[in-house]
Amino acid sequence: MTEFHSGFVCLVGRPNTGKSTLTNALVGAKVAITSNRPQTTRHTIRGIVHRENFQIILVDTPGLHRPRTLLGKRLNDLVRDTYSEVDVIGMCVPADEPIGPGDRWIYQQLRDVAPRTPLVVLVTKIDKVSKDRVIAQLASVAEEFGEQAAEIVPVSATTGEQVDVVIDVLAAKLPPGPAFYPDGELTDEPEETLMAEFIREAALEGVRDELPHSLAVVIEDVEERPGRAEDQALVDVHAIIYVERDSQKGIVIGKGGSRLREVGASARGQIEKLLGSKVYLDLRVKVAKNWQRDPKQLGRLGF
Repeated sequence: MTEFHSGFVCLVGRPNTGKSTLTNALVGAKVAITSNRPQTTRHTIRGIVHRENFQIILVDTPGLHRPRTLLGKRLNDLVRDTYSEVDVIGMCVPADEPIGPGDRWIYQQLRDVAPRTPLVVLVTKIDKVSKDRVIAQLASVAEEFGEQAAEIVPVSATTGEQVDVVIDVLAAKLPPGPAFYPDGELTDEPEETLMAEFIREAALEGVRDELPHSLAVVIEDVEERPGRAEDQALVDVHAIIYVERDSQKGIVIGKGGSRLREVGASARGQIEKLLGSKVYLDLRVKVAKNWQRDPKQLGRLGF
Protein backbone atom coordinates (compact mmCIF):
# COMPACT_ATOMS: atom_id res chain seq x y z
CA MET A 1 0.00 0.00 0.00
CA THR A 2 1.30 3.49 -0.90
CA GLU A 3 2.32 5.65 2.05
CA PHE A 4 -0.10 8.54 2.76
CA HIS A 5 1.34 12.07 2.64
CA SER A 6 -0.17 15.26 4.05
CA GLY A 7 0.83 18.79 4.87
CA PHE A 8 0.33 22.52 4.59
CA VAL A 9 1.06 24.51 1.45
CA CYS A 10 1.19 28.29 1.47
CA LEU A 11 0.62 30.34 -1.69
CA VAL A 12 2.45 33.67 -1.60
CA GLY A 13 3.02 36.44 -4.07
CA ARG A 14 2.43 40.11 -4.63
CA PRO A 15 -1.20 41.23 -4.47
CA ASN A 16 -3.32 40.19 -7.47
CA THR A 17 -1.09 37.38 -8.78
CA GLY A 18 -3.98 34.87 -8.84
CA LYS A 19 -3.48 33.13 -5.47
CA SER A 20 -7.17 32.98 -4.51
CA THR A 21 -8.30 31.87 -7.98
CA LEU A 22 -5.64 29.15 -7.93
CA THR A 23 -6.73 28.03 -4.43
CA ASN A 24 -10.31 27.61 -5.70
CA ALA A 25 -9.12 25.74 -8.82
CA LEU A 26 -6.95 23.34 -6.80
CA VAL A 27 -9.73 22.63 -4.28
CA GLY A 28 -12.38 22.47 -7.00
CA ALA A 29 -14.77 24.79 -5.11
CA LYS A 30 -15.01 28.41 -4.08
CA VAL A 31 -13.32 28.77 -0.69
CA ALA A 32 -11.35 32.00 -1.25
CA ILE A 33 -12.85 35.22 -2.56
CA THR A 34 -11.44 36.54 -5.80
CA SER A 35 -11.49 40.04 -7.20
CA ASN A 36 -9.49 41.96 -9.75
CA ARG A 37 -8.65 44.35 -6.91
CA PRO A 38 -5.28 43.80 -5.24
CA GLN A 39 -5.32 42.83 -1.56
CA THR A 40 -8.78 41.30 -1.58
CA THR A 41 -7.89 38.42 0.76
CA ARG A 42 -7.58 39.34 4.44
CA HIS A 43 -7.77 35.97 6.21
CA THR A 44 -5.65 32.86 5.83
CA ILE A 45 -8.23 30.60 4.24
CA ARG A 46 -7.49 26.92 4.15
CA GLY A 47 -8.66 24.94 1.17
CA ILE A 48 -8.30 21.17 1.31
CA VAL A 49 -7.34 18.94 -1.64
CA HIS A 50 -8.25 15.28 -1.06
CA ARG A 51 -6.78 12.39 -3.04
CA GLU A 52 -6.42 8.68 -2.36
CA ASN A 53 -2.76 8.93 -1.30
CA PHE A 54 -2.40 12.50 -0.03
CA GLN A 55 -4.10 15.54 1.45
CA ILE A 56 -2.94 19.09 0.73
CA ILE A 57 -4.11 21.86 3.06
CA LEU A 58 -3.79 25.13 1.16
CA VAL A 59 -3.25 28.30 3.12
CA ASP A 60 -4.25 31.33 1.08
CA THR A 61 -2.63 34.47 2.50
CA PRO A 62 -3.04 38.18 1.83
CA GLY A 63 -0.55 39.38 -0.81
CA LEU A 64 2.77 40.48 0.67
CA HIS A 65 3.42 44.17 0.08
CA ARG A 66 5.35 47.06 1.61
CA PRO A 67 2.86 48.18 4.28
CA ARG A 68 1.55 51.75 4.46
CA THR A 69 -1.01 51.33 7.26
CA LEU A 70 -1.34 49.37 10.50
CA LEU A 71 -3.71 47.00 8.65
CA GLY A 72 -1.01 46.47 5.99
CA LYS A 73 1.58 45.68 8.66
CA ARG A 74 -0.75 43.20 10.39
CA LEU A 75 -1.50 41.46 7.08
CA ASN A 76 2.24 41.12 6.37
CA ASP A 77 2.88 39.70 9.86
CA LEU A 78 0.11 37.18 9.23
CA VAL A 79 1.79 36.04 6.00
CA ARG A 80 5.23 35.72 7.62
CA ASP A 81 3.85 33.70 10.53
CA THR A 82 2.11 31.42 8.05
CA TYR A 83 5.00 30.67 5.75
CA SER A 84 7.49 30.03 8.50
CA GLU A 85 5.33 27.04 9.56
CA VAL A 86 4.26 25.31 6.32
CA ASP A 87 5.66 22.26 4.50
CA VAL A 88 5.81 23.74 0.98
CA ILE A 89 5.64 27.31 -0.36
CA GLY A 90 4.09 28.10 -3.75
CA MET A 91 5.25 31.50 -4.99
CA CYS A 92 2.91 32.94 -7.62
CA VAL A 93 4.39 35.03 -10.44
CA PRO A 94 1.97 36.07 -13.22
CA ALA A 95 2.87 35.31 -16.84
CA ASP A 96 1.40 38.59 -18.09
CA GLU A 97 3.68 40.96 -16.13
CA PRO A 98 7.48 41.26 -16.07
CA ILE A 99 9.22 40.17 -12.87
CA GLY A 100 9.55 43.28 -10.72
CA PRO A 101 11.01 44.58 -7.46
CA GLY A 102 7.94 43.28 -5.57
CA ASP A 103 8.59 39.68 -6.69
CA ARG A 104 12.28 39.95 -5.81
CA TRP A 105 11.45 41.43 -2.39
CA ILE A 106 9.08 38.51 -1.63
CA TYR A 107 11.65 35.96 -2.82
CA GLN A 108 14.21 37.53 -0.46
CA GLN A 109 11.71 37.40 2.43
CA LEU A 110 11.14 33.69 1.73
CA ARG A 111 14.89 33.00 1.72
CA ASP A 112 15.26 34.85 5.02
CA VAL A 113 12.25 33.40 6.88
CA ALA A 114 12.01 29.87 5.47
CA PRO A 115 15.29 28.99 3.71
CA ARG A 116 14.81 25.21 4.07
CA THR A 117 11.13 25.00 3.07
CA PRO A 118 10.69 23.57 -0.48
CA LEU A 119 9.78 26.39 -2.89
CA VAL A 120 7.67 25.82 -6.02
CA VAL A 121 7.35 28.84 -8.32
CA LEU A 122 3.96 28.91 -10.06
CA VAL A 123 3.77 31.00 -13.22
CA THR A 124 0.07 31.93 -13.17
CA LYS A 125 -2.36 33.39 -15.75
CA ILE A 126 -0.76 31.59 -18.72
CA ASP A 127 -4.11 31.84 -20.54
CA LYS A 128 -3.58 35.60 -20.84
CA VAL A 129 -0.45 35.48 -23.01
CA SER A 130 1.00 33.64 -26.03
CA LYS A 131 2.99 30.40 -25.70
CA ASP A 132 6.20 32.30 -26.58
CA ARG A 133 5.55 34.78 -23.78
CA VAL A 134 5.01 31.88 -21.32
CA ILE A 135 8.34 30.32 -22.38
CA ALA A 136 10.11 33.67 -21.98
CA GLN A 137 8.58 34.16 -18.51
CA LEU A 138 9.62 30.63 -17.42
CA ALA A 139 13.19 31.44 -18.51
CA SER A 140 13.15 34.73 -16.55
CA VAL A 141 11.79 32.96 -13.44
CA ALA A 142 14.50 30.28 -13.71
CA GLU A 143 17.17 32.98 -13.96
CA GLU A 144 15.82 35.05 -11.03
CA PHE A 145 14.57 32.35 -8.62
CA GLY A 146 15.90 29.04 -9.95
CA GLU A 147 18.65 28.81 -7.33
CA GLN A 148 16.06 28.31 -4.55
CA ALA A 149 13.12 26.83 -6.49
CA ALA A 150 12.63 23.07 -6.39
CA GLU A 151 10.23 23.29 -9.37
CA ILE A 152 8.81 25.91 -11.74
CA VAL A 153 5.30 25.16 -13.07
CA PRO A 154 3.14 27.20 -15.49
CA VAL A 155 -0.62 27.14 -14.73
CA SER A 156 -3.95 28.73 -15.61
CA ALA A 157 -6.47 28.59 -12.77
CA THR A 158 -9.12 30.09 -15.07
CA THR A 159 -8.98 27.42 -17.82
CA GLY A 160 -7.71 24.61 -15.54
CA GLU A 161 -4.63 24.01 -17.70
CA GLN A 162 -1.85 22.36 -15.63
CA VAL A 163 -3.88 22.47 -12.37
CA ASP A 164 -3.47 18.69 -11.95
CA VAL A 165 0.28 19.03 -12.55
CA VAL A 166 0.51 21.66 -9.79
CA ILE A 167 -1.37 19.33 -7.40
CA ASP A 168 1.01 16.44 -8.17
CA VAL A 169 4.13 18.62 -7.79
CA LEU A 170 2.97 20.02 -4.43
CA ALA A 171 1.91 16.56 -3.17
CA ALA A 172 5.32 15.10 -4.06
CA LYS A 173 6.98 17.56 -1.65
CA LEU A 174 4.75 16.72 1.37
CA PRO A 175 6.03 14.62 4.28
CA PRO A 176 4.39 11.28 5.19
CA GLY A 177 1.48 11.85 7.61
CA PRO A 178 -2.20 11.28 8.31
CA ALA A 179 -5.19 13.08 6.78
CA PHE A 180 -5.87 16.18 8.91
CA TYR A 181 -9.46 16.61 7.71
CA PRO A 182 -12.27 14.17 6.86
CA ASP A 183 -12.87 13.45 3.18
CA GLY A 184 -15.32 15.88 1.62
CA GLU A 185 -14.40 18.84 3.86
CA LEU A 186 -13.13 21.68 1.66
CA THR A 187 -12.25 24.41 4.16
CA ASP A 188 -11.97 24.85 7.92
CA GLU A 189 -13.07 28.49 7.84
CA PRO A 190 -16.13 29.28 10.00
CA GLU A 191 -19.24 29.88 7.91
CA GLU A 192 -19.54 33.45 9.20
CA THR A 193 -16.05 34.31 7.92
CA LEU A 194 -16.94 32.99 4.48
CA MET A 195 -20.27 34.89 4.48
CA ALA A 196 -18.48 38.13 5.34
CA GLU A 197 -15.95 37.49 2.58
CA PHE A 198 -18.69 36.83 0.00
CA ILE A 199 -20.37 40.13 0.91
CA ARG A 200 -17.06 41.98 0.69
CA GLU A 201 -16.34 40.45 -2.71
CA ALA A 202 -19.75 41.51 -4.02
CA ALA A 203 -19.31 45.03 -2.63
CA LEU A 204 -15.90 45.39 -4.35
CA GLU A 205 -17.17 44.21 -7.74
CA GLY A 206 -16.95 46.97 -10.34
CA VAL A 207 -16.29 49.75 -7.82
CA ARG A 208 -13.89 52.58 -8.51
CA ASP A 209 -10.43 52.73 -6.95
CA GLU A 210 -11.28 54.78 -3.86
CA LEU A 211 -12.89 51.84 -2.08
CA PRO A 212 -10.98 48.51 -1.91
CA HIS A 213 -8.98 48.71 1.30
CA SER A 214 -11.56 50.82 3.14
CA LEU A 215 -14.16 48.08 3.30
CA ALA A 216 -14.78 45.57 6.11
CA VAL A 217 -17.80 43.35 6.75
CA VAL A 218 -19.05 42.10 10.11
CA ILE A 219 -21.78 39.45 10.40
CA GLU A 220 -23.98 40.57 13.30
CA ASP A 221 -26.48 37.76 13.48
CA VAL A 222 -27.40 34.48 11.74
CA GLU A 223 -30.55 32.61 12.74
CA GLU A 224 -33.13 30.34 11.23
CA ARG A 225 -36.53 32.01 10.82
CA PRO A 226 -38.84 30.31 13.37
CA GLY A 227 -42.17 28.68 12.54
CA ARG A 228 -41.40 27.62 8.95
CA ALA A 229 -41.88 24.17 7.42
CA GLU A 230 -38.69 22.13 7.05
CA ASP A 231 -38.78 22.25 3.24
CA GLN A 232 -39.23 26.04 3.36
CA ALA A 233 -36.44 26.89 5.81
CA LEU A 234 -35.18 30.47 5.69
CA VAL A 235 -32.02 31.80 7.35
CA ASP A 236 -31.86 35.48 8.36
CA VAL A 237 -28.37 36.97 7.98
CA HIS A 238 -27.73 40.51 9.29
CA ALA A 239 -24.45 42.12 8.25
CA ILE A 240 -22.80 45.54 8.41
CA ILE A 241 -20.47 46.88 5.72
CA TYR A 242 -18.01 49.34 7.27
CA VAL A 243 -16.35 52.10 5.22
CA GLU A 244 -14.01 54.89 6.34
CA ARG A 245 -15.75 57.99 4.92
CA ASP A 246 -19.27 59.28 4.19
CA SER A 247 -18.43 59.61 0.48
CA GLN A 248 -17.62 55.87 0.36
CA LYS A 249 -20.93 55.07 2.03
CA GLY A 250 -22.69 56.73 -0.92
CA ILE A 251 -20.68 54.65 -3.40
CA VAL A 252 -21.58 51.35 -1.71
CA ILE A 253 -25.29 52.22 -1.40
CA GLY A 254 -25.64 53.73 -4.90
CA LYS A 255 -28.45 55.86 -6.26
CA GLY A 256 -31.65 55.06 -4.38
CA GLY A 257 -29.98 51.99 -2.85
CA SER A 258 -29.53 50.33 -6.27
CA ARG A 259 -25.91 49.31 -5.77
CA LEU A 260 -26.54 47.85 -2.31
CA ARG A 261 -29.41 45.77 -3.72
CA GLU A 262 -27.02 44.36 -6.38
CA VAL A 263 -24.44 43.55 -3.70
CA GLY A 264 -27.14 41.81 -1.63
CA ALA A 265 -28.43 39.73 -4.55
CA SER A 266 -24.92 38.61 -5.58
CA ALA A 267 -23.78 37.77 -2.03
CA ARG A 268 -27.06 36.06 -1.14
CA GLY A 269 -26.58 33.57 -4.00
CA GLN A 270 -23.15 32.57 -2.65
CA ILE A 271 -24.40 32.36 0.96
CA GLU A 272 -27.37 30.17 -0.07
CA LYS A 273 -24.95 27.75 -1.76
CA LEU A 274 -22.80 27.71 1.38
CA LEU A 275 -25.68 27.10 3.81
CA GLY A 276 -27.84 24.97 1.49
CA SER A 277 -30.87 27.05 2.41
CA LYS A 278 -32.85 30.10 1.30
CA VAL A 279 -31.45 33.27 2.87
CA TYR A 280 -32.86 36.68 3.77
CA LEU A 281 -29.83 39.01 3.75
CA ASP A 282 -30.10 42.33 5.58
CA LEU A 283 -27.19 44.67 4.72
CA ARG A 284 -26.44 48.01 6.36
CA VAL A 285 -23.57 50.40 5.65
CA LYS A 286 -21.83 52.30 8.45
CA VAL A 287 -18.87 54.69 8.64
CA ALA A 288 -15.97 53.78 10.98
CA LYS A 289 -13.59 56.70 10.45
CA ASN A 290 -10.00 55.67 9.51
CA TRP A 291 -10.47 52.15 10.89
CA GLN A 292 -7.36 50.84 9.07
CA ARG A 293 -5.08 52.98 11.26
CA ASP A 294 -6.84 52.48 14.60
CA PRO A 295 -5.76 49.39 16.63
CA LYS A 296 -9.02 49.34 18.63
CA GLN A 297 -11.24 49.41 15.55
CA LEU A 298 -9.02 46.89 13.71
CA GLY A 299 -9.51 44.48 16.62
CA ARG A 300 -13.28 44.98 16.61
CA LEU A 301 -13.45 44.31 12.87
CA GLY A 302 -11.56 41.05 13.21
CA PHE A 303 -7.99 42.07 12.33
